[in-house]
Amino acid sequence: MSELPLGWAWATLADVIGPGGVFSDGDWVETKDQDAEGKVRLTQLADVGDGFFRNRSSRFLREDQAAALKCTFLEPGDVLVARMPDPIGRACVFPELPLLAVTAVDVCIVRPGPDSVEPRWLMWTINAPQFRSRVAELQTGTTRRRISRRNLATIRYRVPPLNEQRRIVAAIEEQLSRLDAADASLDVARRRLAPLRSAVLSKAISGDWPVKRLGEIAATTSGGTPSRRRPEYFGGSIPWVKSGELRDGRVAATEERITELGLRESSAKVFESGTLLIALYGATVGKLGILDTDAATNQAICAIKPHDPEMVPYLWHVLRQKRAELVAAGQGGAQPNISQGILRRLEVSVPPLEEQRRIVEEVEEHLSVIDAMRASIERAERRSAMLRRSILERAFRGELVPQDPSDEPASVLLDRIRAEREVEEATPERRRVKA
Repeated sequence: MSELPLGWAWATLADVIGPGGVFSDGDWVETKDQDAEGKVRLTQLADVGDGFFRNRSSRFLREDQAAALKCTFLEPGDVLVARMPDPIGRACVFPELPLLAVTAVDVCIVRPGPDSVEPRWLMWTINAPQFRSRVAELQTGTTRRRISRRNLATIRYRVPPLNEQRRIVAAIEEQLSRLDAADASLDVARRRLAPLRSAVLSKAISGDWPVKRLGEIAATTSGGTPSRRRPEYFGGSIPWVKSGELRDGRVAATEERITELGLRESSAKVFESGTLLIALYGATVGKLGILDTDAATNQAICAIKPHDPEMVPYLWHVLRQKRAELVAAGQGGAQPNISQGILRRLEVSVPPLEEQRRIVEEVEEHLSVIDAMRASIERAERRSAMLRRSILERAFRGELVPQDPSDEPASVLLDRIRAEREVEEATPERRRVKA
């Protein structure tokens, strides 16, 4: 263990639970226990933000049902810890709400008690990188990662004197509030970039030119997927593009390759370098790519081959500008699906090739400025995230605020909590800290 700052001590969550406190999982409330007309709010994982209460849940149960289930009713100031991602171990302080509330079982309730540590200090401690890294080490599960309350209870952390806890909270929240304001400004700037990009594209292609359907000026065809049951179809020399690899940029490398046999015995086709690709469905529907090498694709990708190959850069920008129109035309099923029929019917303004070149040059000049702005915003957001981490790291190393020798040491506070808890636990029916 590293050296402790003046007056600090080591503790676990159970160590800071005083009389009137709670260290417990939430309650197992099933769908059959809920009632939309009930007056008890069921707080869930979605309500637990990373340092703030999100207030998202819309589930309720009746008060008599909550009592029958022996639910733990939440109190303002309770620290709620999410035992599942994302991120796992995030914590917030439960606020005062106009309704009674309980919480679901995957949320841990930490109520220090009225004469214990500061709840907001405890919340920031749990959200600090030092504590969060231990949570990551102790999480279990394969498909659904989680941390048990028993494992949470093993994590040791540094406890400063009570007065210093209050100074730490004030300093953290003052500095984070400034970062919040900066992040809000960055968010506004970032959200303005999308309509700005759209305006650039719309203006560039809005001339008085002949309008044709895409199927009149280009051929379209999709690829295919060799059978996954035939391992000899994969691991060959032919790059094979999946729709998730289309990210509105050049496609230079692929995650998978197929063999000549896989190509021959499936509907996959090899498209030459420079081919324009568009994702037909899935999470990347409407996203574009241009091949930097000869490659095959899966069936979720359509290759667009204009009759005049010089039209590829122009069509790239047209399709990017018309993405919302294409996706809207493909709505109706479980997920948007841009069929080749929809693509071929898409109306496209077709200026002379010389004008297309001028448009592409002008658009790319403007878009390069927008891309530079986006990169600048993303750098600022990364710096902000690093600063947030640094603030919490420094706070819980004892470096954010000065120590005061006149503060009562944390060891005295912890000894007092322990003694008072032992007195309370001498009466079994009053025991609140669950093993």
